[in-house]
Amino acid sequence: MPGFEQMRAERDSLDTIWMNGEFTDWEDATTHVLTHGLHYGTGVFEGARCYDTENGPALFRWDAHVERLFDSAKPYDMEIPYTKEELTEATLELIRTNELESCYIRPVAYFGYHQLGVSPGDCPTDVAIAAWPWGAYLGEDALENGIDVMVSSWRKHASSQIPTNAKTNGLYVNSLLAGEEARRNGYEEALVLNKEGNVAEGPGENLFMVRDGELYTPALSESILDGITRDTVITLAEERGIPVHETAISRGELNTADELFFTGSAAEVTPIRKVDNVVIGDGSRGPVTEELQSAFFDLVERTSDEHDDWFTYV
Repeated sequence: MPGFEQMRAERDSLDTIWMNGEFTDWEDATTHVLTHGLHYGTGVFEGARCYDTENGPALFRWDAHVERLFDSAKPYDMEIPYTKEELTEATLELIRTNELESCYIRPVAYFGYHQLGVSPGDCPTDVAIAAWPWGAYLGEDALENGIDVMVSSWRKHASSQIPTNAKTNGLYVNSLLAGEEARRNGYEEALVLNKEGNVAEGPGENLFMVRDGELYTPALSESILDGITRDTVITLAEERGIPVHETAISRGELNTADELFFTGSAAEVTPIRKVDNVVIGDGSRGPVTEELQSAFFDLVERTSDEHDDWFTYV
């Protein structure tokens, strides 16, 4: 994918990862092969962005991301051994140390090495934070021209099986299966249905649908992650007088939508051009998508003065 290729190209210029309270050389930030999180997927993570704004580099909605990291740990009885304030200061210092102006930020907490068995027992909770330059997740062209997606044959797990409101490492096996299936079939990304057959989300994105000038998005009860960019777009839409409905969306409704788009910290606001080779609208970025995408980038680049409390300046 475009984002990972860029990461590899930029990696040699990065020096440092924060790990367990210390700044560590990038190549030395390693963990034991018998780490519990490696074997059982017992970790939680976040994906946030720092934008190079007119007022200097700033983390976007960092407080919400840190809050969700701690909330994600709760179902697993995972105690993160650092305060939210300590993780914030570590992240800011990491960005300064690596001399980054805009970047993607990956905090992760996971059960580390001590004993191996399904129960983590006395395994410590290891915590790391990495940051690197990362442009448009689905490609720069996608932001303007949109992407083609397919409805995956893989279903999203239900919240009665695994907590869908937790951003858990192991759960992204589901995302990997859906995304790789789509790419093998010539699509840029997948859409995943829930066990009821309604639309859930993308492998790493929330979905929005536009119909008759109004916005629809799967409700939290549809087994989706409570996305922070999703919440941002809902807020921006409501402020602009665009009605927003959090509801169930059937698969068939996708084909008759006026517009569709993805949101996410990595994907930002990305239009969807086709679903299963069915053209959405006129096959281009629609007016509501363009309005909200413009509002989003005006916000994060600070060319507007909205929601200054959403930014943590480096």
